[in-house]
Amino acid sequence: MQEMGFFTDTTLCIGCKACEVACKQWNQLPDDGFSLTGMSYDNTGTLGASTWRHVAFVERTEPLPGQGSPRDGIEAGAGAFAELRPLGQPAPTSLLHDVAPTHLADVPVALGPSQQALGKFSWLMMSDVCKHCERAGCLEACPTGAILRTEFGSVYIQPDVCNGCGYCVSACPFGVVDRREDDGRAWKCTLCYDRLEGGMVPACAKACPTASIQFGSLADLRERARNRVEQLRARGVADARLYGETAESQPGTEGLHAFFLLCDRPEVYGLPPDPVVPTAKIVASWRAMATGVVSLAALALGAVLSARRA
Repeated sequence: MQEMGFFTDTTLCIGCKACEVACKQWNQLPDDGFSLTGMSYDNTGTLGASTWRHVAFVERTEPLPGQGSPRDGIEAGAGAFAELRPLGQPAPTSLLHDVAPTHLADVPVALGPSQQALGKFSWLMMSDVCKHCERAGCLEACPTGAILRTEFGSVYIQPDVCNGCGYCVSACPFGVVDRREDDGRAWKCTLCYDRLEGGMVPACAKACPTASIQFGSLADLRERARNRVEQLRARGVADARLYGETAESQPGTEGLHAFFLLCDRPEVYGLPPDPVVPTAKIVASWRAMATGVVSLAALALGAVLSARRA
């Protein structure tokens, strides 16, 4: 069976939080409170035991090139606003279909003073989720076998086997895995394993109205992502880049099954620039310790021999 995953195109995210709601509804997760954190339009703050999808809002005091409606200018051509047909949706997403520039006049609409002022400000929005790493630190650290790799390539925590030790929490380089306060067990995104078994698309991808969250086989998603980066760079988004799409680009995790398209450095989105699972360096650690032990033994032996000669 081919490996499945998510490709999240942050340039299409509008911050609607439909993915958060769909995730909570399908997985019957409790709410996280209904008050804003005071940090932008965010009431969840971060991923956690009861928040398996989190939409991050990043405010920047600099413009993001290549954005806007075709009514602001048609230089990019029809290809820049090409329709997407995500897996599980029979027709193009309504938003992208509506902005297709084929039916618009050839004269761009002039921007007013308020629009010009907003040109110096930009939002970066990203729906964050468990990355389902190819080399998952949580899976390697689990002492009970509660965490396993499914036939779809996702990383799944079995709640009936988890003993709440918390080793997986510290082993995750992204800080995704969390424990519930009531029972202490670890929880995270399951890639909607129950839906996949039934031939359905994950709830978050199904609910996304702009195809920011795209689900499918990893091979297809990687090709689609590379094409999207080329498209954005042609529109002037020079900082467009992929995050964790292959083992070569992110050797510390050997690649992600939920990778992202970003328009700025990973740190701006709250992602580590070079994540490494703790077990990836365990061999080097043992070698360093062995070298230290041998060095100390040699020094001790040398001291004994010197004392005897004296």
